[in-house]
Amino acid sequence: MTVIYVDGDACPVRDEVFRVATRLSLPVKVVSNGSRPVRPPGLPNVEMVVVAEGADKADDWIAERAGRGDVCVTADIPLASRCLARGARALGFKGRPWTPDNIGNALAGRAVSSEMRERGMVTGGPAPLTVADRSRFLSALDAEIAAARRDLSAPPPRPWVSFE
Repeated sequence: MTVIYVDGDACPVRDEVFRVATRLSLPVKVVSNGSRPVRPPGLPNVEMVVVAEGADKADDWIAERAGRGDVCVTADIPLASRCLARGARALGFKGRPWTPDNIGNALAGRAVSSEMRERGMVTGGPAPLTVADRSRFLSALDAEIAAARRDLSAPPPRPWVSFE
């Protein structure tokens, strides 16, 4: 069964995830390190997971569990990359699906921005979520869930074999 993992510390689209997951009867795991308390929604399909405080603890928890047929909702590009590597699907808060085709450039851009910040340059932050972003996210979440379900019903990918 498809599970939706939410990087919950700063997720602005939790309510949208809960609505879609409830409609589709899918389990949701909202993972946070407790630094920003998240109020449980009181839904039977939503589990709030609080991990130990510390950098990347929530990311590690998600990355160790998400796999083929699952969807991870996150704005954290390294976490999205780790989930993709395990066969899960990943979706940004503004409805951008992370894929093997675009994650490399995103990781490179993140590294460049980090270097610029370390040198004292201002790189700006993400723009606030708009109504159009939320709508795009809902559509993309439906599409990623449908694709994840197809992933589960398809035979597993065959391991790469060299015939040298």
